[in-house]
Amino acid sequence: MIDVYHDKQLLTMLEAIFGVLSAGTAATLLANFKIKDAATNPLITNLNARMKAWWVMIAIFTLALSAGRTASVWLFAIVSFLALREFITLSPTRKADHRTLAWIFFVILPVNYWLIAVHWYGLFVVFVPVYAFLLVPVQSAFAGDTKDFMTRTADIQWGLMLCVYFVSYAPALLNLHIPGIELVTARLLCFFVFVVQISDVLQYVFGKFFGKHKIAPTVSPNKTVEGFVGGVLSAVALGTLFYSVTPFSPLQAALMSLAIALSGFGGGIVMAAIKRDRGVKDYGSLIPGHGGMMDRIDSLCFAAPLFFHLTRYFFAQG
Repeated sequence: MIDVYHDKQLLTMLEAIFGVLSAGTAATLLANFKIKDAATNPLITNLNARMKAWWVMIAIFTLALSAGRTASVWLFAIVSFLALREFITLSPTRKADHRTLAWIFFVILPVNYWLIAVHWYGLFVVFVPVYAFLLVPVQSAFAGDTKDFMTRTADIQWGLMLCVYFVSYAPALLNLHIPGIELVTARLLCFFVFVVQISDVLQYVFGKFFGKHKIAPTVSPNKTVEGFVGGVLSAVALGTLFYSVTPFSPLQAALMSLAIALSGFGGGIVMAAIKRDRGVKDYGSLIPGHGGMMDRIDSLCFAAPLFFHLTRYFFAQG
């Protein structure tokens, strides 16, 4: 059971997150006041939209934590559903794939998160990458449409792994048994989400204000070396400051934060490459200032399984 209200360390971290949001909001309001034509300035307009979206997202995340572990698990199930819908919308599927997609959205996805909710780690870890992975091409083959079969199947399997399996490793952190924080592993989830998202935010901010050298110009023109270095180092510093809410020492918290930030950056680059291949700027328009759900969790997709397995291998029991 997650006890947010009586866990002082978790409360402290949540308060710090809301403090960072408040500071960002104040800075944005100041920019609106100081900069001429702020209402038509694309950077200020985007920052305004992003701050509003961040308040909503953090509020929903905090409410889910407060409601308990099961609510947190199913919140991520909804996130996976929305992200997978965006991913599949941009994929070259055909009518013959509809039954396969129905299985994925309404059977495989719920079962994957149910396995987390009931602590069935042994089946969870192989359910999607083995059993569901095999089911997808078999189901598609029975539909009888062989045109672009390999491409369609690979796209569906990739979306399933990325949007469902990888994302679900975030709430799976709540199932880890770690000495000293057995009842409050929500701290780990909060730490992970904070580091991976603050790294994204700060890479964006450093890139906008100091970026000069493109890091991957043909894939993601807005990402710069300055943004990458500034965002990653800042995320590592902030993650280290919160070491006390985790089972990590300061050095371990720094290394874990570095692993999260680097893998998250890799996820952002890969998902940007997919968008370029599909000829779109964003995966959707669900979140003002951020694009779609997939645009918001691209880094989380890659960072979640890495952080989970590093934590489980070095710090968890059983």
